[in-house]
Amino acid sequence: MKDIKSTDRQYVMNTYARFDLLIESGKGAICRDEKGNEYVDFTSGIGVNCLGWCDDEWADAVSAQAHKLNHTSNLYYTEPCALLAQKLCARTGYAKVFFGNSGAEANEGAIKLARKYSYDKYGDGRSKVVTLVNSFHGRTISTLSATGQDGYHKWFFPFTGGFEHVPAGDLYALSNALEGACALVVEFVQGEGGVVALDANFVAEAYEMCRARDVLFVADEVQTGMGRTGKLLASQHFGILPDITTLAKGLGGGLPIGAVLAGEKVANTLGAGMHGSTFGGNPVVCAGANVVVDRLDDKLLADVARKGEYIRSRLDGCPGVKAVSGLGMMVGILPETKKAADIAKQALAKGLLVLTAKDRVRLLPPLTIDDAALEKGMDILTSILKD
Repeated sequence: MKDIKSTDRQYVMNTYARFDLLIESGKGAICRDEKGNEYVDFTSGIGVNCLGWCDDEWADAVSAQAHKLNHTSNLYYTEPCALLAQKLCARTGYAKVFFGNSGAEANEGAIKLARKYSYDKYGDGRSKVVTLVNSFHGRTISTLSATGQDGYHKWFFPFTGGFEHVPAGDLYALSNALEGACALVVEFVQGEGGVVALDANFVAEAYEMCRARDVLFVADEVQTGMGRTGKLLASQHFGILPDITTLAKGLGGGLPIGAVLAGEKVANTLGAGMHGSTFGGNPVVCAGANVVVDRLDDKLLADVARKGEYIRSRLDGCPGVKAVSGLGMMVGILPETKKAADIAKQALAKGLLVLTAKDRVRLLPPLTIDDAALEKGMDILTSILKD
């Protein structure tokens, strides 16, 4: 067999610190390398494979659509796109949807939508977008500018202007920053920032502060959305409906998609020619996403919450664990002494895939993982943490 790892290193830009694993196939929560070795997956492709590897219903829908209609551009109507938009609006309470290809693209769309809303209503001088320190919103120049982590702010200067970062929980700093702002963008759980959930009181106060000033409250749910936290949207844990919510990752179930969900206030802000995406709303991708939305019913969401509690129960009091964070099946583990990166390597050697986020081990298992695979994976992980 050709040395795929060497071929990859030679011809693919070396922008990823890949694990020493060549994944050849997968089913459910189990994947296999080229030698047939099995691994329990606690990553779901960084939250993308929410239904697991190669779910039959999802794969059949994608395949059938690929044989029927693969791409049209947005100059024409297609059934999968229209139905997906309808389902998302019906399930979330939003009025309209814009489809793109990624979380970064969805966040770019949300920024444009917020600035256009503010310009239409107030004119120039109210275009600032406020985000939180420790946030992550994407890798385009503008979404890097929105990202509140200095570690990402290297090499690519100059960054896009008009962004300000405030510490999560600091209402005084937020109040000052909202002067001249058109939007506040938050992640309810800061995933790349270490799986840190926002304080409920801060969210409530920030939401009311935005409402009082007609500053749009924007939720980046690229990682927390689509059932990851045990509810369809993480905002439901906080009892609010943001003006705009962005989705990606799990929405496509394994294919690239991004979505901007717009409430009534901003639903008609963008007109023809003001925004677009060649591949946005692609029929094949939307066919898969329709399956994801249909499968995320109350029963599955309740099961996600149950599995999240099981994970935490295994970590509570576990030697080697200093703290546990996150919501639902989005879990961060702060080790007492070990480095998260070392734990991830040890887990790989024992047949378990996990992620890291800063100094924490990050767990994003498929939402559909069965109890046996979940227990096996937790056995491996806790044995490493205790060692």
